[in-house]
Amino acid sequence: MAQARGQTMAQMALSWLLKDERVTSVLIGASRTEQLEENVQALNNLHFSEDELQRIDQHVADGQLNLWQASSDK
Repeated sequence: MAQARGQTMAQMALSWLLKDERVTSVLIGASRTEQLEENVQALNNLHFSEDELQRIDQHVADGQLNLWQASSDK
């Protein structure tokens, strides 16, 4: 989906966070200037179609995302 949007996965994730009016800031971790520049490109596409949002919602429920689940199950 990110590729179809013309974004990296990180850019799409940042765009998804920033689309919510309740979110006032998003922290990113960048150890190189190139990473920061890539992340800022997320601002070029903050719009999500209803189809995209539905597809994302199939995998993420508000407040129920556990990024560490897979690694903690090992």
